[in-house]
Amino acid sequence: MTEIPQSHRLSPRPLEELLSEVHSQMNPGLSAQGRVHSLLQAVLAIGGDLDLATVLRRLTEAAAHLAEARFAGLGVIGEDGSFTEFIPVGLSRAQAERIGRFPHGKGVLGAPLYERTALRLADLRDHPDFGGFPEGHPAMSSFLGVPIQVRGEIFGNLYLTEKENGGEFDEEDETIVTALATAAGVAIENARLYEETRLRERWLGASTEITTRLLSGADTDEVLAFMAAQAREIGGADTAVVMLPDPHARGHLFAEFADGPIAQEILGTPVEIHDSVCGLVYETGEATALPDLRLANCPMLTHRGYGPGLLVPLGTPGNTRGVLLLGKLSDRAPFDENVRRMLHAFSVQAGVALELAETRRDSERIVVLEERDRIAKDLHDVVIQRLFASAMTLMSTVRLIGSTEAEERVQSTIDELDGTIREIRSTIFDLQNPPSRRDTSLRGRILRLAESTAHSLGCHPGVSLDGPIDASVPDEVGEQLLAVLGEGLTNVARHARATEVHVSVTVEERSATGRPTTLALTVTDNGVGLPEEGRRSGLRNLDQRARALGGVFSAGRGPGGGTVLVWKVPVEDPAA
Repeated sequence: MTEIPQSHRLSPRPLEELLSEVHSQMNPGLSAQGRVHSLLQAVLAIGGDLDLATVLRRLTEAAAHLAEARFAGLGVIGEDGSFTEFIPVGLSRAQAERIGRFPHGKGVLGAPLYERTALRLADLRDHPDFGGFPEGHPAMSSFLGVPIQVRGEIFGNLYLTEKENGGEFDEEDETIVTALATAAGVAIENARLYEETRLRERWLGASTEITTRLLSGADTDEVLAFMAAQAREIGGADTAVVMLPDPHARGHLFAEFADGPIAQEILGTPVEIHDSVCGLVYETGEATALPDLRLANCPMLTHRGYGPGLLVPLGTPGNTRGVLLLGKLSDRAPFDENVRRMLHAFSVQAGVALELAETRRDSERIVVLEERDRIAKDLHDVVIQRLFASAMTLMSTVRLIGSTEAEERVQSTIDELDGTIREIRSTIFDLQNPPSRRDTSLRGRILRLAESTAHSLGCHPGVSLDGPIDASVPDEVGEQLLAVLGEGLTNVARHARATEVHVSVTVEERSATGRPTTLALTVTDNGVGLPEEGRRSGLRNLDQRARALGGVFSAGRGPGGGTVLVWKVPVEDPAA
């Protein structure tokens, strides 16, 4: 909205005074009383609704009726002096579709704004600022333009063209339309205040819902998706995107959540932080409105016909969690000040709620870790010691047994106890060192890989890790191990139809020196087993990977059915 100098501002006057002025300036021979009555009815009709769009259309229609104009239009002025909205009256749908674009408020249409007074022309084509009609626009000659003022500010311009009797708009037309525009300012202001109140209420409701969901333990991803949907709907945008940083890909923001017709197409799109407006908003914590998103180096919307954009940080300056991007198609009006202000407050509150929710999850995680540590100590100090004592007792008993069969059974039990001790030790390690999203250790990557295949397998694979895996396995061997494990689990998911899958990764030690010598991966399932015939390219690939490292690979049926894959490679002895 454009500010008017003090000398041009209209002081508020009662409606009775306006009507009296209109009556006194009209020619008594032209049924002045009837026109005043029509004006009064128009003012009452305009003020009878609180929806701003309805008020503006009624105002435009009433002005056309009072001045007997064939065509009328109302342009709403934006902060840059151009029209953010244009309401035409008198054009048929076919005529409106033939017009390539509606006016932007420049040239002769901007004269009432710049001169702060009404403009009457016998033929608008004679005005020095007339720039011609757009293609498909109907011919027009007689013209009347009147500025609309609300609380001393220019709200927009009201235009009338083509007097129905073929004549020109006269002083009485100008007077009555000016009075109508002045009186309608009150209705426009009321509608704006009502719309702003409703908008604030909706933003407040959305903020409260987000905060409640986060602090009640709802999934953060679901809440962020809800945030994008609410921001798009309430902000009147065509697309909303929540961009978040990724600790594993520094220097970029990623479109993690989106809402709108192209949401699925833009998810995952990266945006560089150091060379984009999105990154600037993320780093400074300051919201930014853009007239054209094509200038923002924003690849997700640049070539998709988007124009006005609004970027707001999630959180407070210095503690920004991400960026919320709203975009409108290029033919739509920019985001107004009310939406920008309320969306910024909405995003700040959402960012604070995200931080509080993360703090609460960290506190809960500390409690869980403390409990895991307690369980690990109990397993180590109590369970393993008892199992070890039982195994030692059985070992000393073997020499006293005379029966070979009984001796073999006892030895088998000792071996099982030894395996159980190894598994418990691996469990203790996992309890004391739970994998996190940022865990880049080989143990953590093995566990994440196994967990990521649970959906395709139809079950969660059991994982057993034994020995100094992180300390003794070189990086290149670890990469090969992960590739073999991924391919092995993929084969199980595709062909085995298994309901149980177990993964064992062991670093075996030389008994004499205690140094690691062999890395062994075993994948066991209870599926249908290996087919007698069929493609074996996947298995050949696993065998080649083992041979390349000087190891061996085998695949066969398990003792109780299913398949057992064994992949073993030597681990270089550092002391060798």
